[in-house]
Amino acid sequence: MATSIGLKESDSEKVPFWTSSRFGLAILAFFGFVSMYALRVNLSVAMVCMVNNTALNDPDNSSDVIDDVCLPDSGSNSTGDDVEGSFIWDKQTQGLLLSSFFYGYIVTQIPGGWFAERYGGKGVFGWSMFVTAVCTLLTPFFATIHWGLVFALRFVEGLGEGTVFPAVHAMWALWLPPLERSQLAAIAWAGTQIGNVITLPVSGLLCAYGFAGGWPSIFYVLGVATIVWFALWMLIVADSPAKHKRISAVERNYIERTLAEEHASRREEKDHRVPWKKILTSLPFWAILMTHMCCNWGTYSLLTFLPTYMREILKFDIKQNGLYSALPYIGFFLFINIGGFIADLIRSKKLLTTAATRKVMNTLGSVVPAAFLVATGYMDCTQSTLAVVLLTIGVSFSGFQYGGGFLVNHVDIAPKYAGVLLGITNTTATLSGIIAPYVIGSITTNQTQQEWQVVFYIAAAIYTFGAIFFIIFGAGEVQDWARDDDDEVNGAANLAFEKQPPPYEASHPENQSVNADDSETRF
Repeated sequence: MATSIGLKESDSEKVPFWTSSRFGLAILAFFGFVSMYALRVNLSVAMVCMVNNTALNDPDNSSDVIDDVCLPDSGSNSTGDDVEGSFIWDKQTQGLLLSSFFYGYIVTQIPGGWFAERYGGKGVFGWSMFVTAVCTLLTPFFATIHWGLVFALRFVEGLGEGTVFPAVHAMWALWLPPLERSQLAAIAWAGTQIGNVITLPVSGLLCAYGFAGGWPSIFYVLGVATIVWFALWMLIVADSPAKHKRISAVERNYIERTLAEEHASRREEKDHRVPWKKILTSLPFWAILMTHMCCNWGTYSLLTFLPTYMREILKFDIKQNGLYSALPYIGFFLFINIGGFIADLIRSKKLLTTAATRKVMNTLGSVVPAAFLVATGYMDCTQSTLAVVLLTIGVSFSGFQYGGGFLVNHVDIAPKYAGVLLGITNTTATLSGIIAPYVIGSITTNQTQQEWQVVFYIAAAIYTFGAIFFIIFGAGEVQDWARDDDDEVNGAANLAFEKQPPPYEASHPENQSVNADDSETRF
């Protein structure tokens, strides 16, 4: 283990790690994030087997001839275990339900930090997830009454999960030693993508074989699993080492001493006010903001509607649907880390400037997915394997935006205000999660291949617009409004370069503020 600030090497070697309370916190946070994303995406798969698509189809609507080839008795992808639901929700209603989560999520990202500071990150994270789990358990019953009640439940779930990231940041500030911060935080954040990868195929299996009629078991299993996690979290975790009942004295002293020395060094620095006007009139900042919104359009479009597309156009049954919907996110997770590694390698060898590196990586993460999405739109159920391959490659390449593109750029242009910038861009970009599902639902009312081509063309155009905007207005150097005086220019620039997060960390916006200036990100 690396020697920590304020400790001799012989002392630091006595501090436990793998059996430590801080490592246990990271592991429990990992499973908390798995649950968080499981409860976020479960409706995307459940919707496929909740809705009666046969009843929704207009018998007079002229569909592609290829649809006849893809019927179950004509050798389709379906294995005969496909499920038709009992709800006749039109596509606009489905779009509203899939976007309802984000209506709540956008509201509490910034207030979540205040709640965490006032009441403690443990309670805010724990109780927010408990409320979300209860709403999940109530979903099957409420769905039988009216879809508006499902909308309300999802809205409340968004309110709860919007507080989670700032709550965890409040705990990181009290628990993670400076030289272990990246490692422990990375363990926890990994749960976000793993939650997607696990939930999609598991939900598909539950829909086909689960109890209580299939699809309700998705909500029951994931809701109960989250409540079990909640009980462990509240029993084992504490807001700070000082409040932990089972932490060893050597570990508590190690954490408190290293953090105290770090905070003391920070108190010696000047107290800087956030230059709001200069930030909001900065084109490099707007380049990040616009690209973040464009990126989220594609991300949320696929996250919410990918299972529906695989059902309507590729004709996968629900088990195949869940499995194949997860494949793009496995690639996405890998390419985030690959992108971060490549970007760091290019910059360390000075092959390109920081600005050029960000623009190249961001362009690859935008234009390549755009091209593959357009190509996917021309695939039908007779080319389902190729369609999955194209989607997986396209979604995977979008990870370059996170690993080495715009999402790391906050640190480049304003190291001191990286957390503030990320809070603004991520909150604003959540609007895409609200708008995209409704737009897609409105376009795909007849469930035809031509309608989905329009969806993919729109996503490709938005991806491309974001890439061009970032190429024109993006920057890689510290901006004037992020500097104190001429004497700090070189120091700030070096900080942005030398403190660049490692590949995994660059993939997670939650970590950027921790490594840049430890300011709290308002997720």
